[in-house]
Amino acid sequence: MKPLIEFAQVGFAYGDRNILRDMDASVFKNQCIAVVGPNGAGKTTLLRLAAGTLAPACGQVTLKGTDLRSLKQREIARSVAFVPQNVEVPFSFTVEQFVEQGRTPFLKMFGGLCSADYEAMRRAMELTDTWLLRSRVFNELSGGERQRAKIALGLAQQPQLLLLDEPMQHLDIGRQFEMIDLIDLLRRQGIAIVASMHDLALIEGTFSSVWLMSPGEPMRQGSPDEILRPEILEIAFNCLPRHRPRLLERMRNRMEHVL
Repeated sequence: MKPLIEFAQVGFAYGDRNILRDMDASVFKNQCIAVVGPNGAGKTTLLRLAAGTLAPACGQVTLKGTDLRSLKQREIARSVAFVPQNVEVPFSFTVEQFVEQGRTPFLKMFGGLCSADYEAMRRAMELTDTWLLRSRVFNELSGGERQRAKIALGLAQQPQLLLLDEPMQHLDIGRQFEMIDLIDLLRRQGIAIVASMHDLALIEGTFSSVWLMSPGEPMRQGSPDEILRPEILEIAFNCLPRHRPRLLERMRNRMEHVL
């Protein structure tokens, strides 16, 4: 089976600071991947490379076998949706007007929305439980409501791959659980998901794979059981030896936290 996205010997740097080096990885249909690692490890950079908004310094990122650099952004956006941590909306857009922007890749020049566009928007808002919020002003929503509206915009693109950058950011525990339920629902709908995650306790049970990024080290890939191990995490997150008992306790209780 051909991967949706494939990284082949990818490298990326900001100035003299190498973020990614010789990275090989693939995202297949129906996969649900959590990207974890310390701040500055390159999690957001990886997502932007997959979305085609950044280009690798070396190597190649392909979408269904085609180099992203040979595709226009609107072509990529018909298959891949990127939901960033923060979205600035300078106008008093309603949620419906905000989600409407997700149909931009499909609009013809000077053309308006058609019935298929409205149906895609409605389905996206129903999946994210934002349909009843459609007349509300986006900037007046709560943090959890904004996150769902942002994902609705991405789903309005009808993507095969959804990239989520810290989707739990600024959410309380209840809203985090709602977001995990939404990610699981979208996975069951057949959408591949790659999400950068901060709270490791929310990964197991929803994400089938984990990519662990650590500055200066090759990216580790495996199941949650293989990667979310104290002896691996203490090195990746540069935990001092005296903190290992706390790390062990946190990992031992992670499923109790989720439940």
